[in-house]
Amino acid sequence: MLVQSVLFVCLGNICRSPLAEGVFRSLVFEAGRSGEFEIDSAGTGAWHIGDPPDPRSIEIAAKYGVDITGQKARQVSDDDFDRFDTIVAMDRSNLTKLNSRSNGGTAHIRLPLDDPVQEVPDPYCGGPDSFENVYQMIRAGGQRLLSTLTDQYS
Repeated sequence: MLVQSVLFVCLGNICRSPLAEGVFRSLVFEAGRSGEFEIDSAGTGAWHIGDPPDPRSIEIAAKYGVDITGQKARQVSDDDFDRFDTIVAMDRSNLTKLNSRSNGGTAHIRLPLDDPVQEVPDPYCGGPDSFENVYQMIRAGGQRLLSTLTDQYS
């Protein structure tokens, strides 16, 4: 069985990318394809290395039955560009940073919502509605990503 690897990336790896990791892991499980994916998340910045996800991300994930409490923030490493097949940047700023660091790595770097292209906004300074909106965008993007990847490798 071919294992696909997906890395979700935001700025600090405490809001969007851990939520995306958890949601995508849940979608993969629901589809009965858990053994076919390696899923992780990271940040382009180093401020939160070792920290758990933001409590508001944990709360919105739990509202929809997704547990992200065991995650710890980490920073993107140079190895990630060859270790992962797909790297999903939550916004154009992180996409630009990742593309500038890729150094010819094999990973396909993309945004989570590509039809139409949309960024997932950082909810860090927002309230509960911001996290709800981000969850919905991440779920929609995750469903499309799963469909694309399973069609591509079937």
